[in-house]
Amino acid sequence: MFGLGWQETLVILLIVLVLFGAKRLPELARSLGQGIKEFRKSVKEIAEDTKDDDSESSEDKS
Repeated sequence: MFGLGWQETLVILLIVLVLFGAKRLPELARSLGQGIKEFRKSVKEIAEDTKDDDSESSEDKS
């Protein structure tokens, strides 16, 4: 995990807790999860479009 040990991860989590507070952490985690989900969806769609374009262009050449 990015070369971080459990101590460094714990310190980072504590700093985040102090900065944002306990009430905002679930909201931040939810929005982060939604952002990651949307990003993966977009990457998948782009990969499928690229794959479709490649297969169409190879069929045209035949």
